[in-house]
Amino acid sequence: MDNDLLANLDKLHTTEMGIDRMKRNLKIDEADVVKYCYGMILNPKAFIQQKGKNWYVYIENVKITVNAHSYTIITAHKSQ
Repeated sequence: MDNDLLANLDKLHTTEMGIDRMKRNLKIDEADVVKYCYGMILNPKAFIQQKGKNWYVYIENVKITVNAHSYTIITAHKSQ
């Protein structure tokens, strides 16, 4: 594991509001949004970087923001 995010993926979670926000932003209807993001983060093509208090994961046309302390998925957006 080359960073704390990958080493702590078992702590990854989100809030009810986060689930709604990600489904809306990504235009997905996944039952388990955390599992969806987990898979994206583990993708070998994902670029992961920490800036300040957050991790940013860039994969294909998606950017996932994760709090670096709590491992809460804050949001995810499609790039335009």
